Amino acid sequence: MGNRLSGPLADVSGDAGYREHPPRVGFFTDTSVCIGCKACEVACKEWNGVPDTHGDDVLGLTGMSYDNTEALGANAWRHVAFIEQAKPVQAGPDGNRDGSAEATRWLMASDVCKHCTHAACLDVCPTGALVRTEFGTVVVQSDVCNGCAYCVSACPFGVIDRREDDGRAWKCTMCYDRLRGGLEPACAKACPTDSIQFGPLDELRATAAARLTELHDAGEQGARLYGHDPDDGIGGAGAFFLLLDEPETYGLPPDPVVTTADLPSMWRWAGVAAAVLAAGVGAAFAGRSPAGLPWRRG
Repeated sequence: MGNRLSGPLADVSGDAGYREHPPRVGFFTDTSVCIGCKACEVACKEWNGVPDTHGDDVLGLTGMSYDNTEALGANAWRHVAFIEQAKPVQAGPDGNRDGSAEATRWLMASDVCKHCTHAACLDVCPTGALVRTEFGTVVVQSDVCNGCAYCVSACPFGVIDRREDDGRAWKCTMCYDRLRGGLEPACAKACPTDSIQFGPLDELRATAAARLTELHDAGEQGARLYGHDPDDGIGGAGAFFLLLDEPETYGLPPDPVVTTADLPSMWRWAGVAAAVLAAGVGAAFAGRSPAGLPWRRG
């Protein structure tokens, strides 16, 4: 994805039927200052009553670095990834290093639901359990969810998941109850380095652009924005990121596309196919007698 900030984001709340609504809000996660403390994970679980990811085994160590959450899911609405990179050390002016030595770099990033502008989960939900709020966020109404899991397969990021005990879908709500009370989400409130920033999305995009320029000027040429562009395959995300490497390094799809983008054309072709089939059946019956025998001429 490019680093440009293009046109304005769509008025998703207005499109959802809110005549008067506050500015669209979201998250800007600056991974360059994430220290991997997991305060966001803890705060999210505490405020929202999210069960332990591994049941009674609170630690749940996986043997994969220091990551005991593994991925986003029904019981992990925030996930801090730990990515260890080893790169060759270039020879210094003294010539003592031959390039065989390696330097270790840790990349840490707190992932979350993207609250997409074009949200496939909203498109496929048959019960209306998934709704767009007045803040532009996407939430699951657990009391309306029937556990069909259409949203699980529709999400291009693999964010939504079902709990094994009740079968219903769960994900980040961006602390909708706190937003209605004028408070910022628990994860952003708990972040000690302001890696997770919350606010009006337009303001966050301007902040992100300035931060990206600052990192580039400092020599961090691998820095890039992800999910910020309204012209991308999801219409821009309500939760976007500043990354220090390729999206794939963080387990993110490089060019996500809303999975329901082809639905209108698919329905049109299905209608055409149904009409052709009906016409063919009608023509077949038009050439036969009521008794089912061919009409005889003359």
